[in-house]
Order: sequence, then C-alpha cells, then structure tokens
Amino acid sequence: MTDHTTLIDELAKAEQRLQAAQLAGDVEELDRLLDERLVFTGPPDNQCHPDAKQLDLHNHRSRTLVLTKLLQEDLTVLVVGETGVTCFLGTLEGSVAGTPFAGRMSYTRTWVHTDEHGWRILAAHASPA
Repeated sequence: MTDHTTLIDELAKAEQRLQAAQLAGDVEELDRLLDERLVFTGPPDNQCHPDAKQLDLHNHRSRTLVLTKLLQEDLTVLVVGETGVTCFLGTLEGSVAGTPFAGRMSYTRTWVHTDEHGWRILAAHASPA
C-alpha cells in the first residue's frame, strides 16, 4: 500500500498531467487518465453525461474542443483511502466547434487509485467561477 503523502503527491501530479494533456489535445494521455466509467456534469447543458470519456476523447481527437490557454489559479487536493478529489480554479480559453470561448472555471474531480492504472478520473463537475 502506498503511503498517504505519496498518494497526495501522485494525485497532484496526475492533475497536472491532465491539464497538460487537455492543453495539448493529447488523446493517449487523456485515455490513460480518464476512467471508463467517467461521468461529467457541466457546460454547455449542465446535465450528467454518463459516456463522458468517449465524448471527451472524441472532442479532443476531432479538434472539436481546442484549448489555447489553461491557467491554474488554485488547486486543492484531498485523498481518503483510494479515492481522491481535486478542486481546480483557473482560466480557460479556446474554441468549441470553431466558436471561441474564454472564462474562469471551477472543476471538482473525483479520482480513484488502482495499482493497475494509478489515478484516474471517475467523475467531474464544472461550473463558471
């Protein structure tokens, strides 16, 4: 079993890997970081999307979603057992289907840790900050 401090450090690094992959449109890294069961609630419709992993990978692969700026202002990391939560506050810029967007956003992500995959996102919620 990995100690608590190590799990916190690994989760903070996983969050940074996620942000870098989102900014780069790195579908392979996103595939490693997103759990198959990922659900997402947030813009544009604030509905819960149970097939969020495939939708997210498709949007990055097809360049429907392109991030040009991802600036973290604050990050809170919490680990309890094999479950982690990250709370991100920051500014995002980019385009969706060619339409530019910019905004300050808050993301809460629930992560699960396994020996096989390390940290992976199981659920995420986003809202304007």
